[in-house]
Amino acid sequence: MHEASYYQVDSDEQLSCLLCPQGCKLAPGKTGFCKVRQHEGGQLIATNYGKVFSISLDPIEKKPLYHFYPGKPILSVGTIGCSLACEFCQNWQISREEAPCKIVNPSELAELALETHQTDGNIGLAYTYSEPGVWFEFLMGTMPIVHEYGLKNVLVTNAFLNPQPWLELLHWTDAANIDLKGFDEEYYRKLCHGKLQPVMDNIEAAVGKIHIELTTLVIPGENDHPAQIGAMAEWIAGLDPEIPLHLSRYFPNYKLAIPSTPEDTMEQAAEIARKYLKFVYLGNVAGSSDTVCPDCGTLLITRNGHNTQVIASRECPKCGRDLDWIMNTTLRSNK
Repeated sequence: MHEASYYQVDSDEQLSCLLCPQGCKLAPGKTGFCKVRQHEGGQLIATNYGKVFSISLDPIEKKPLYHFYPGKPILSVGTIGCSLACEFCQNWQISREEAPCKIVNPSELAELALETHQTDGNIGLAYTYSEPGVWFEFLMGTMPIVHEYGLKNVLVTNAFLNPQPWLELLHWTDAANIDLKGFDEEYYRKLCHGKLQPVMDNIEAAVGKIHIELTTLVIPGENDHPAQIGAMAEWIAGLDPEIPLHLSRYFPNYKLAIPSTPEDTMEQAAEIARKYLKFVYLGNVAGSSDTVCPDCGTLLITRNGHNTQVIASRECPKCGRDLDWIMNTTLRSNK
């Protein structure tokens, strides 16, 4: 029974959760939208504290992060629950259902990350699979220890949190891949059961504080309209045109049976996004995901699946362009 952060007592019969924009108001015994925050005995309890569904050593590219320690492994860990309920969720068994978990404490998890750093070159912990934002209390216990060990904290997140808890997470975060699921409020409401604006605000708050990359799952007839792709890419470029955008091909899953996204649609979306952004990658599509210099086209990083070879170091070998992603072979000191 671990008391949650970010809630207020409205009365003897009601609590308000303040963690995310869902704004749940909970009577005794009731659980929030995320399915992991529950009103028990006048307190809000984080029922997923210490619950781990999966632990796996993954390539950093699998997050996907292409410009953060390319070629390095990272220990990936996830719990249950989510602040959104996407109709197309690929991990709905853990985000919307009660999946079997094992219990670990923050020290144990951080020590496992350190052990795999020493044996396998692991760079840290990636909090992924379901939404790490609803694991807030456990992350606040774990992430500082990870930094004490000289390792990195990575979020794979929908960024659907209220501003203050989001800033708390950013303080301990080194990099994040953020799901920008579309660029339309109606799309977020209909298919994600959430809101777009809080996500945009949190992305903007992260720029300049941590390394970020964005991912958009492209769904036919829903968020693949050329004007929407262009508006999204233009907005990202207004924050920083160097932010990598991963456009991922949709396949039917969970509650959504729309046929898979045609590869031609993916190529068109990438072409539009590249008018504004320096680095656009296609996911779940056959073909190259290499990184080239946006100024002269020189090959910088090759990728074959998740096998990565870094050719350049901190600047383009042909034109000398500065490459401001982290290319170190050793870990940098933490913030």
